[in-house]
Amino acid sequence: MAYIRKYRDKWRAEVEKHGHRASFVAETKREAQAWALKKEAELEALKGSGGKTLGDAVSHYLKTVSVTKSRPEWEERRFDEFMRHFGEDCRLVDITSERIGQWRDKRLETVVGNTVLREANLFRNLFTVAADEWRWIDRNPFKGVRLPEQGQARHQLWRWQLIKRVLRAPRDKKTAEVIRAFHIALHTGRRLSEILEGEYDPRRKVWMLEKTKTTGRIEFPVPRRAQRLLPVKFTVGANEASALFSRLTRQLLIEGLTFHDTRATAITLLSRRVDVMTLARISGHRDINILQNTYYRETAEQIAARV
Repeated sequence: MAYIRKYRDKWRAEVEKHGHRASFVAETKREAQAWALKKEAELEALKGSGGKTLGDAVSHYLKTVSVTKSRPEWEERRFDEFMRHFGEDCRLVDITSERIGQWRDKRLETVVGNTVLREANLFRNLFTVAADEWRWIDRNPFKGVRLPEQGQARHQLWRWQLIKRVLRAPRDKKTAEVIRAFHIALHTGRRLSEILEGEYDPRRKVWMLEKTKTTGRIEFPVPRRAQRLLPVKFTVGANEASALFSRLTRQLLIEGLTFHDTRATAITLLSRRVDVMTLARISGHRDINILQNTYYRETAEQIAARV
């Protein structure tokens, strides 16, 4: 309830709602009334959130949701970037759809649409949990916000001439580890983090992962061409390895290719030697359509040359 009363030669407005109190001294009664109406609306919005901030929500999400996933560190880095935009102390109720749209436009100035989509899916889930489970907010601010359309999948493949350039590059200890991981990836189709964190069983010829991008512990068969490169002990971390590989490709004047493109390259090469079900078992794909439409990159000319 709002109280407006004379205070010396001015007007004092006092508001109390849901356990919160606030006051304001204005020059005129009309100004005091306008402030009181606005403050009551703000306090009403705080009813569910209890004044929770974006930092509170991110911290709680990391402890209760992200920790159950295979790569919580990725989500933590994305949240750090998100909080740099809004501010860690920004109240959840102050993050509106309009401000989410401003964040989207700002991110699109520096990253591609697919990156914005991946980040938006994470942040949208944060607000969904905050609204539906924690009851900290009444509405998800991502509702109604236009997001970029899904871009075309990458089609780049590593060609043998460029592969040789990487494998023969000068190297120090950690760069040598990254190049070895690159060589393994070209024969197995494994992601960089999986190669660095996985464990090879030379007796069974399988690659063991405690956690993958989409599931828990799993084993993959290792093709013969990759077995001669294993086992190997890596000391470099995934983030450092990614940075080292990017620097190496720049030094070698290789443009438009990433470490992750080794996955499509390996799957394309393996597809010429094994049937599609075996290929799916090696790559770890449950949906063969994804395997065919996203990662299998053999061209019509290449198929025609060998059939």
